[in-house]
Amino acid sequence: MIDTLLMPLQFPFMQNAFLVAAMVAVPTALLSCFLVLKGWALMGDAISHAVLPGIILAYIAGIPLIIGAFAAGMVCAVSTGYLSENSRVKQDTVMGVVFSGMFGLGIILYTSIDTNAHLDHILFGNMLGVGTQDLWTAGIISLVVSVLLLVNWKALMLHAFDPAQAQVSGLRVGLLHYGLLTVLSLTIVATLTATGLILAIGLLIAPGAIAFLTVRRFGAMMFVAVVACMVAMLGGTYLSFFLDSAPAPTIILILTGFFLLAFIRRSVLNRRVKTIA
Repeated sequence: MIDTLLMPLQFPFMQNAFLVAAMVAVPTALLSCFLVLKGWALMGDAISHAVLPGIILAYIAGIPLIIGAFAAGMVCAVSTGYLSENSRVKQDTVMGVVFSGMFGLGIILYTSIDTNAHLDHILFGNMLGVGTQDLWTAGIISLVVSVLLLVNWKALMLHAFDPAQAQVSGLRVGLLHYGLLTVLSLTIVATLTATGLILAIGLLIAPGAIAFLTVRRFGAMMFVAVVACMVAMLGGTYLSFFLDSAPAPTIILILTGFFLLAFIRRSVLNRRVKTIA
């Protein structure tokens, strides 16, 4: 029985999958807290889809794919921020236009290149094919992003809650705004080998949403988000071995289940409060 339970740990490809899952869980969970508070769920979705043309162009140019992904993510983030600040169009509308346009461009480039290589793992993830270089890339980016978020979490929290108050307090609001967008782009690059572009948005929203429904203090929210994301990442990778399923969608389904449980718990607590009142 024990040998069966420990069987996934005996294979090198599963060991790498567990490692990259643990690495990616921390930055995505921390970042999701700020995205949920700031209402930037669509921004994460926009950038995760908009990096596709950068990846294809990087492949054509023969340069590392992460360079093209990061460049495209920054173009999407900066252009979205500029258009929303300098036009009457609301930010969610601008994000929809920008990300759909860049994703459409990426699809056209993807279908037009003549190659025997398959880039499907960019869209859907390839955790079971993670190599040493992927581990180093995910590890370094995850470490940098996590440190930046933890060091500046109070300033970022104030900026997320009340940008006007943050500016009055002397914080550099513009630096925080575009710095958060930069960190978001880096995090999406780190998740490319784990969940791919399509499912990356789940990691950038669900942990923060789960924690938001569970606790009231922001410090506790970050802790709960990291724990929920870590359990889902490692648990989904583990279960996928026995279910013969892909790790990425299994992870997202577990996070969805956690969210539903948190929602039900919060609804029950609210009803009890109303009954007592």
